[in-house]
Amino acid sequence: MNFPQPLTPALLVKRYKRFLADVVFDDGRELTVYCPNTGSMLNCAEPSSRIWLSYSDDPKRKYAYSWQLVETDRGELACIYSALANNVVKEAVEADLIPELQGYDQLQTEVRYGEEKSRIDLLLSRPGEQCYVEVKCVTLHMGGGLGLFPDAVSARGTKHLRELAAMKQQGHRAMLLFCVQNTAIDRVGVATDIDAKYAQTLQEVMAAGVEVLVYNTSISPEAITLKQRLSFISVG
Repeated sequence: MNFPQPLTPALLVKRYKRFLADVVFDDGRELTVYCPNTGSMLNCAEPSSRIWLSYSDDPKRKYAYSWQLVETDRGELACIYSALANNVVKEAVEADLIPELQGYDQLQTEVRYGEEKSRIDLLLSRPGEQCYVEVKCVTLHMGGGLGLFPDAVSARGTKHLRELAAMKQQGHRAMLLFCVQNTAIDRVGVATDIDAKYAQTLQEVMAAGVEVLVYNTSISPEAITLKQRLSFISVG
């Protein structure tokens, strides 16, 4: 996935109110920008971090700049715009770059499904089979290459796990795909200490047949692309 235009570098002053951040541009300008991440951004929002911003000239937007990338204090690059993971995975599926998801005739996004009124990130179809794919963005690096999800309590994420299990029970294929958007992470596990309920539910749905897949990405101020499969550290 290419960024539509070059990203603008800046330094982070602070992130606050979850969706806002104050930054300083290289020319000394100070500005408030949009932070498109609902999590805690643990280890990805330290003051004085080097960050990169996208720009929009849409007059309807309150904040013209959106925070996209950060260079953490360990020196890795992370994409904190969690929704971009869906686009990265979608492009990879369409290009047949994910062997586990090849051979489907149709791809739909944001399709309503389930008793809890969710929207599935990707719905893949072929004669006789539907595959429900929920994409989650992983940015939390704990050191030593270990990435964890979630970085904050996620009732919504737990709901998505229940919905996937229900689809599997109905005879469909169901998959949780962790898209790693941190260049230092080489394996992924579950942040049990952060969200024990999510960890417990994931263990239950995996036992019920929900598949778990992990892929990392290459990240630069020009583009983000899916790279290769990583190991998942099972819970339990």
